[in-house]
This record gives sequence, structure tokens and C-alpha cells, in this order.
Amino acid sequence: MASLSTLFSLILVLSSSGVFYTAQSKTFWGDIQVLKQLKYALQNASVTPGSCLSSWDFTLDPCDNLFSEKFTCGFRCDVVVSGSSRLTELTLDQAGYAGSLASSSTWNLPYLETLDVSNNYFSGQIPESLSNLTRLRRLALSGNSFTGEIPSSIGSLSNLEELYLDNNNLEGPIPSSLNKLKRLKRLEIQINNLNGHIPTDLGSLTDLYYLDISDNAITGGIPASLPNSLVELSARNNSLSGFLTSESFRDLMYLQVLDLSYNKLTGSVPIVLFEIPSLEQLSLSFNELSSMEIPASSSSYNLGSESGLIAVDLSNNGIEGLLPSFMGMMPKLTSLSLENNKFTGMIPTQYALKTVFPEEDVSAFERLLLGGNYLIGGIPSPLLVLKEGSANVRLGDNCLYRCPLRKRKRSDRFCACVVCLTYERWKHVRFHVWRSSILIWNNSQMLLNQRLSLPLLSVP
Repeated sequence: MASLSTLFSLILVLSSSGVFYTAQSKTFWGDIQVLKQLKYALQNASVTPGSCLSSWDFTLDPCDNLFSEKFTCGFRCDVVVSGSSRLTELTLDQAGYAGSLASSSTWNLPYLETLDVSNNYFSGQIPESLSNLTRLRRLALSGNSFTGEIPSSIGSLSNLEELYLDNNNLEGPIPSSLNKLKRLKRLEIQINNLNGHIPTDLGSLTDLYYLDISDNAITGGIPASLPNSLVELSARNNSLSGFLTSESFRDLMYLQVLDLSYNKLTGSVPIVLFEIPSLEQLSLSFNELSSMEIPASSSSYNLGSESGLIAVDLSNNGIEGLLPSFMGMMPKLTSLSLENNKFTGMIPTQYALKTVFPEEDVSAFERLLLGGNYLIGGIPSPLLVLKEGSANVRLGDNCLYRCPLRKRKRSDRFCACVVCLTYERWKHVRFHVWRSSILIWNNSQMLLNQRLSLPLLSVP
């Protein structure tokens, strides 16, 4: 009997303290008001039959009837200390809802942890009152038509871990107040009309692992301090300029994907980018880079053998110098694009061997794109036995036994092979030139040797 009495007393204590609840809890009236305002602010035609909001019938209690035919979906409730059911998640289906979020009063939902209205047709400005959602951990407004600037008040959402504002029509700068979001792990603001610079103190977001600011109009350089926790950084298709510095990337030991393509970056490709052991994808294509930092001869082998890179794209820059031989020693690298630069010299034998005869535990090149440079000399012999369809190898528009085909100003400095100089000075002389426009090699060595054995004219 004593134990039963103790148990009964415990139940009374838990009930009076608000820790023990029954299924009879009702939705807090203020939460119902926000749901009503959200639904009634939408364009009627956008609330189609079968959608979540079409089922909302406020003659019944929302939380007590969740997942019934009257409230099929769209939110989640939990019983809180007060004994009332409170909204903790508001996730609308992608049903094409159109309207504004600004009309939903003051967004007084103090227990809401998730707000997701992505991939609909919401428009207007993002309301400042979203800052009232103090427990919010995930805010997803992607794929709508929101305009105006990103509210600086979002920086007060101290519990926010994920922020998705991508694929809208937002403009203005990235607010510096975002640096207050110390728990932020994922930030996606790509495909907008944002401008200004990347906030310089972004490095203070020590939990941020995913950052995508692509397809905007952001200017300035890459900050010297980036979050060390970054796993993926994409800033493609902006107007970023200036040099890439080793300081920006040296401590990014978890970085797996770096995409800075389609910008206006200048200077050298930092060798530190090839020293990050976790990095798998590197794209710096379509910039104005002019050189590559050269590793010390003693570290060249380690650069190749210890790299985790799978894909490297440095195409469409103005990079001069010899092709980096250490890339032919990277065990996991399967895609290398160095097209449309100003590389000179011969094709490294390491490239050919990796393409045709890779060593054990070494991945072969599946894509080796070297066209549009000023490469000279013969084709490495391993490439002559490359089986059709085994790899995509592009060597066209080089100085490999003929002049480049590009419609650009000729330069003896880069295109120094004898045939090119002869071709420029003796255009009236007819001679056979081998056309270097191979996509997949399937020629026999005999035929190739016949073509390459023709005498070259000397330069007077």
C-alpha cells in the first residue's frame, strides 16, 4: 500500500508541475491565430483541393485533430510546460501557395523550431517579425519570389542551425548580423540578386559546414578568415576579384568541395589547395588566373600521392607555365580539365600512364581535357593504345604538329613549335599537317607514325 501511495503522490506532483499530460491538451489560442492569418492571407486560387491548407478547418482544434481529414498536414504540435499544445513545426507542402508572410501578425510562435514554406509562390519582403521565433532551428524560404533585403533581425535567431533563402529575388548585401548565428551549420543564399562583399568575420561561425552564395552579384575578395568547419563552399558565378591567398584556405581541413568558378579572380592558384587532404572537388574555371604556385621538388610527390582530389577544373583562365606533373600522381583524380589556358611544354608522361596504365589502387583518368593550350611535341606513347570509349581525352587546338585553330592573336612566345612559326611565315607552301583534334584515341600506331614522320620545314 505504501508503494501505491507513493506512486499516487508522484503522479499528483507531476500533474501539478505540468510535466505529466494527457491527450486532452488543446492548441494554444495564439498559435491558432497565426495559422488562421497564414491561411487567410493566401490567394484563394492557390489553395487547391488536396493541399494541406485546403483541409484546415478551424471549427476544430488543430493539434487535437492533426492528421485527421480536417488537418491532414502542414504542422506539428507538442505539449509544453503550460499544458497547452504548441506549434513546434510549420512545414507547408509544395502546392503552389501564393501570398505574403508579412500578414501573419507578429509571428508569435515562441516554441516553433522549424518554418518551411519552400518551393511555393510566396512574395513580398521577408517579415522582420520572424525574429520573434526565438527557438527556431530551421528556416527554409527557398524557391519563392521574396524580394527586398535579407532582414538583419534574422541575426537575433540565436538557435538557428539551417537558413535557406536561395532561389528568390532578394537583393542588397549579406547582412553582417548573420555572424551572430553561432550555431549556424548550413547557409544557402544562392540564386538571388545579392551584392556587396562577403562578411569579413564569417570565420566566427565555427559550426558552419555548408555555404552556398553562388549566382549573385557579390564583389570583393575571399575573406582571409573562413570557418574552419567548412565542408562545402560554393561562390560560383559572382563578381569576386582579387588574389586567392593561402591564408584563406590553409586551415580548412574538412573542406571537400570548393567551387569559385565564373568570377574575376586573378593571380596564382595557391598550392595549399592541393594540400587539403579532405578536398575532393576543386573548380576555379572561368576566372582570370595567370599562374600556379610551384611546389618544392621535395614535396611534389607528396602533393600527388596524398591528395584526395577526384575532380579538378582550372579551365578557361590564362594560366601559363608547364602542365603540373604532380596531378598525374593523384591516386583518386579521375577528371582533370586544364583547357583554354596558356600552358606550354609537353604532355607529362604521368598523365598518359594514369589514363591508360594506372597503377594498382590508382584511379584512371576518365576525363583528361588539355585542349586550347600551347602544348608541343609528340603524343605520349601510352595514349596511342587507348581503347575507344575508355576515356574522354581532348588535345585539340594545341601546337601538336600544327597551329592552334582558335581565332585569337598568334604569339610566338607561347606557340613555339616549328610548324607554327613556319605556317605563319610560309603560308604559300603546301605541306601535310596532322590535325590535333582527337576526342577519343583509336588510331593505329602505324597510321599515326606515318602522319607524324613527314619532314618539318625549317625557319629561315
